[in-house]
Amino acid sequence: MPVQTVCLSPEDNVETAAVSLLPGAAGAVEAIPRGHKIAVQDIAKGEAVRKYAQVIGYAACDIAAGSHVHTHNLEFRNVDAAYEFSTNLRPAAKPDKTDTFMGYRRTTGRVGTRNYIAVLTSVNCSATAARQIAAHFTPERLAAYPNVDGVVAFVHGTGCAMGGDGEGFAALQRVLWGYARNPNVGGVLLAGLGCEMMQIDWLIEAYGLTPGPTFQTMNIQDVGGLRRSVELGISKIETMLPEVDAARREACPASELMVALQCGGSDAWSGITANPAVGHACDLLVAQGGTGVLAETPEIYGAEHLLTARAVTREIGEKLIGLIRWWEDYTARNRGSMDNNPSPGNKAGGLTTILEKSLGAAAKGGTTPLMGVYNYAEPVTAKGFTFMDSPGYDPASVTGQIASGCQLVCFTTGRGSAFGAKPSPSMKVATNSEMYARLSEDMDVNAGVILSDGRSVEEVGREIYAMWLRMASGERTKSEAQGLGDDEFVPWQIGAVM
Repeated sequence: MPVQTVCLSPEDNVETAAVSLLPGAAGAVEAIPRGHKIAVQDIAKGEAVRKYAQVIGYAACDIAAGSHVHTHNLEFRNVDAAYEFSTNLRPAAKPDKTDTFMGYRRTTGRVGTRNYIAVLTSVNCSATAARQIAAHFTPERLAAYPNVDGVVAFVHGTGCAMGGDGEGFAALQRVLWGYARNPNVGGVLLAGLGCEMMQIDWLIEAYGLTPGPTFQTMNIQDVGGLRRSVELGISKIETMLPEVDAARREACPASELMVALQCGGSDAWSGITANPAVGHACDLLVAQGGTGVLAETPEIYGAEHLLTARAVTREIGEKLIGLIRWWEDYTARNRGSMDNNPSPGNKAGGLTTILEKSLGAAAKGGTTPLMGVYNYAEPVTAKGFTFMDSPGYDPASVTGQIASGCQLVCFTTGRGSAFGAKPSPSMKVATNSEMYARLSEDMDVNAGVILSDGRSVEEVGREIYAMWLRMASGERTKSEAQGLGDDEFVPWQIGAVM
C-alpha cells in the first residue's frame, strides 16, 4: 500500500508530529517525531543517505521507504570530499540605496553599536577584583552618564599555567586585545595579578596598545592587595566615565557593520527556515559593503566543500581545508570523533549526524563569495562573507567573533536558547513557531513563519537585516533586556594546562 504520513497536533505530543504507514506491513504504524526524517525510497544497507542533495550519512541497515531515518539506522563516516575552488562565485547585487544606522564612530575609524567600559582580566586570579569593580557601577551610579551602556567585567579561568609560545597563549592574547579594541568598548581597565604567564606588559607590547585616559592597567601585587585594587579600579573608571559618556551616535553606513553568524540548540528546521533567512540577511549586508562572520569549524564539517567553491581565491579555500584537517587531528588525539558534535537536544530535534547539522549551519553564510578565513579571535579585515575558526561551543565561538571585531551577534536556535553577549548585542532567531511561542521572552524573530504562515525565506531575511540596523542604532534585544552577557565571555582554552 502507498506510504502515508499523518500530521498530529501539538496537543497530542509536542515531540510527535507524524506517523508513517509502512508499505507491505499490513497497516503497521511507525511514529515519526516532529522534524525527523522519512525515507522517500528504499535505501539498501551501506548506501549514501542524502538531504539538501548532499550526503548526510550511510544506511546502517536496509531502510524501507516511509521509515523513520535517524540514529538507529543512519551511520556517520568521515568526509572524503573532492574540493573545488572559486567555481561558485555569485557576487552580491548592488543595492538601490545606501542603508545607514546610528553608531559611535571611534578614533580608529571603526563604528560601535554600544558604548561599554570593559574590565578585562589577564588571569583568573584577578577575576574577583574585576567583578567587584564592575559591580560598584550600578544603574544608579551610572545615571549621570546616559551614553554609557554599562561597566562589564570580562573574566575567565585561564591566563597562567600555560605555555608562553603555544596556540592557547596566542589565542588568549588575541581575545584580550580584540575586546580592548572592539568599537563597542569606549574604555578599558586591564587588571592582572602580577606573576601570571599572561603578562599585561607583554600584551601591550605585542599589540601596540597605548595606555591613556580610556585605557588603564593595574596589577594586584603592585597595588597592594585586593581591597586596594578594587578601590583603585573604581577610581580609574570614575575618571574615564565623563570621556566615555561624551561619545554621541551619528549616521553611519551599513558597510561599517560586522555581524557574528551563530547557531545553538539547532534542530531539523534550522537548515530550512532560520539559517537560510539569516543567510539572506547576510547577503543584504554584504551588498551594502558590510561583513558577515561565520564560525564553528566542527559545524561546517561535511559542508566545507560548498564553501571552498565560494572561496574568492584558492588560497582562501585551502586555508579553510587546513582548519578542517587540524580539527580532525585535534579530535583524534583526544580520542573523539567529529560526529560527537550533535548534542542530545540536536538529535531530539531531528538532526542525526554532524554532516546533516553542518549543511544547515553553513546556510547562515548566504550565497556570496568567501572573502577571507581567519584564526580564532584574529582581526577580520576583509569585507563581505568571511569565516573564523572556533569550536562549536557557542560562548567560546562568540567570544572569538567579538574579539575579531563583530559589533552584532545573530543567533539562530530551534530547541531554544537564553544566550546573550556583551559588548556586542545578540538577537535570537527561532526556527519554528511552537518554540517561538513557548520562549517568546527570549526570541527576537520567528523564522518558523516560513513553514507555519508560508512566508518566504527572503521576506524573513529582510526582517532580520532590518533588525540588525535597529540593533546597531541602539534598539535593545530580548537578551539585553534580561541582562544577559556578563557570564558568556569564554575564551577558547587550547593546549596543556601546566
